[in-house]
Order: sequence, then structure tokens, then C-alpha cells
Amino acid sequence: SNAAKPPTMNAVVRKSAVVAARAARPAAPKQQKRGIVNWMTNYPDKVMTTKKVQMTGGTCQGEMNPTWLKQPGDAIPLAVGASLIAFGGINCAIGHYRMATGTGKMDL
Repeated sequence: SNAAKPPTMNAVVRKSAVVAARAARPAAPKQQKRGIVNWMTNYPDKVMTTKKVQMTGGTCQGEMNPTWLKQPGDAIPLAVGASLIAFGGINCAIGHYRMATGTGKMDL
């Protein structure tokens, strides 16, 4: 009863389809060609040079040389931000003063 049975027609067709599919497949996958993202994958790594600048003199944020002012060009965004905050704060104070005293009203 355990004797090997001859393959049926379905088994032969299935096996030949698998063999044909494997034969039609290329042996090695083709190499990927990067077009748009090639500049990003070949971008030079500057992490360690930036880290070296950031780590000079320690990383204590409250000292005279904070980490957020160590990079070249960090002072420019700080100056722009400080001037915008000062401008807004002064205008807010002027507006509060004018509302409290009733001055500076527009004529309707």
C-alpha cells in the first residue's frame, strides 16, 4: 500500500510550470539604478565634524558657551529671533498702555 504511485497529469503540468517559471527568471537580480536620490545616498558625512565642534568645552547648556551658539552662523538667527521678540514685546506694551489710558484711538 506504500508503493510509489506514478505522477498524475496535474502533478506533471504543475511541475513543468514551476520549472519553466524558474528558467524564465534571470539568474541574478539586476543592480538598482538610483537617479533622483543618488545625491542623497552619496552625500558626505559631516556628523563627526559637527559633533566635534559641539562637544568643545563640554555640553553644559547653562554655561557662557552654550551648545546652540557654537556653530558658525548661530548668532544670526539668534539676533533675528531676539529682535522679533523685542519688537513684539514693545508693541504689546505700547498697546496695553494705550488701552489703559484711552489714548491712540482711531477717529471713526
